[in-house]
Amino acid sequence: MKTIQGQIVDIPNQRIFSGEITINLGKIESILETEHDVKQYILPGFVDAHIHIESSMLVPSEFAKIAVKHGTVSTVSDPHEIANVLGVKGVEFMIENGKQTPFKFNFGAPSCVPATTFESAGAVINSDDIKTLMANPDIKYLAEMMNYPGVLFDDEEVLKKIAWAKHFNKPVDGHAPGLRGDDVTKYINAGISTDHECFTYDEALEKLQKGMKILIREGSAAKNFDALIDLLPEHFQNMMFCSDDKHPDDLLLNHINALCARSVANNIDVFKVLQAACINPVKHYNLDVGLLQKGDAADFIIVEDLKDFKTLQTYINGELVFDNGTSLVKHVTFENLNNFNTEIKTIDDFKVKSSTKQIRVIEALEGQLVTNQLIEEATIQNGNLVSNTDTDILKMTVVNRYNNDVPALAFIKNFGLKEGAIASSVGHDSHNIIAVGVSDEAICKAVNLIIKNKGGICAVSDTDQQIVSLPVAGIMSDKNAETIGHAYAELDAFAKQLGATLNAPYMTLSFMALLVIPSLKLSDKGLFDGGKFEFTSLDIL
Repeated sequence: MKTIQGQIVDIPNQRIFSGEITINLGKIESILETEHDVKQYILPGFVDAHIHIESSMLVPSEFAKIAVKHGTVSTVSDPHEIANVLGVKGVEFMIENGKQTPFKFNFGAPSCVPATTFESAGAVINSDDIKTLMANPDIKYLAEMMNYPGVLFDDEEVLKKIAWAKHFNKPVDGHAPGLRGDDVTKYINAGISTDHECFTYDEALEKLQKGMKILIREGSAAKNFDALIDLLPEHFQNMMFCSDDKHPDDLLLNHINALCARSVANNIDVFKVLQAACINPVKHYNLDVGLLQKGDAADFIIVEDLKDFKTLQTYINGELVFDNGTSLVKHVTFENLNNFNTEIKTIDDFKVKSSTKQIRVIEALEGQLVTNQLIEEATIQNGNLVSNTDTDILKMTVVNRYNNDVPALAFIKNFGLKEGAIASSVGHDSHNIIAVGVSDEAICKAVNLIIKNKGGICAVSDTDQQIVSLPVAGIMSDKNAETIGHAYAELDAFAKQLGATLNAPYMTLSFMALLVIPSLKLSDKGLFDGGKFEFTSLDIL
């Protein structure tokens, strides 16, 4: 039995009162109004309504250690990153590792493994696998249905996956950037209930009006807070906050608490903000997470104020898991699983023989997963298409890491490198090796550094090289957040010394092979037009 006093934030009734909470056997036994002078605020814990834990480069148990520092008690987690590498075995790893902590992870069944048929992944999850996963009580929902063309064109396998989610009465998450009009109506009518991919106010408003829940996303690369936040005052019952993808150095700084602080700074009513941050995900996904009501699980946080939301203590099932600067979540031992089967490459593997005058170029955009398609002048040396640092049009590659195959090659603008190359085995969603550089030699050096380490992110120059190894499925570290966060920050700084101009070059790079986000991307099989949903040529003939 334990009693805690403070200013209790009653979100459903939009009131704050002096009171005390009694905890017994992990539950809230009573909430009483009392007279006291304790100024700290007690409120339900924050929930990240859509995140890929793998993008933090941390296994779930290490992610939990840091998340509780920011007042997060639960996540709605799509494990499709590790599923693309290891299949159902990867999903099971995430669930079991997460279970060894008090943190409330809520995993979904990945709906698109691989994300498309136009790339090589390490595994396939079909509708029969979805049926098995959906029957598992540890699986809370069908994760983001990225294959929206499959929904629109009544693909039998896609519809079977959605049907199994409905059979088990579990929600279906959406992923439909830019989808509007009759197309989005059909997508919603298929049973898809959320979207975190809206990049304009009007798009989000249309989807809200048609019955979707809309997520405001602020990750390390993709951000739509500024575009969507003005919808929250009117639509707070149907909106949530999420990170989607958050790198370890960013996670060390903040989480959902930062979105609450920014919302309040925008003069949005604090109860509406907390409805989106704490209540709506629990209700929508039917999570076993307490909402600061009598009889609930004792999942709540104590914060210094309702402006900055600095967390003083975090409780999960009545257990104190964070206390005034110290995470009390314990280390968990685990086995490193992986799937890495390609051989060392040669410089000739990255040459592009051509005599074309113009090429298609991917334009990466700051803070966005979408790209533009540009037509630019080709730079040719000795019959080989090469990078041009003056125009910032750099060669990029995607290398199949599951089989020894010929690298796919293209060109990209806005990375800004003046020297060397950067590379990563975090390449959504299939997690092949992806690299960009100023020369074929630099690209080859970076790719081979990833292959030798069987996964990681790296940067190379003529005289130096740095790598953060990711031995868990080639996408996660076996280290703690402080270690990996510090190493990542150093690597990020090195990439920027080489000229990288993007705020989060590695996070942006990781999405340049994500074919389900328009308009031009590169898979291990070739250059892909996301608008037409088909391969296209590098040369302009």
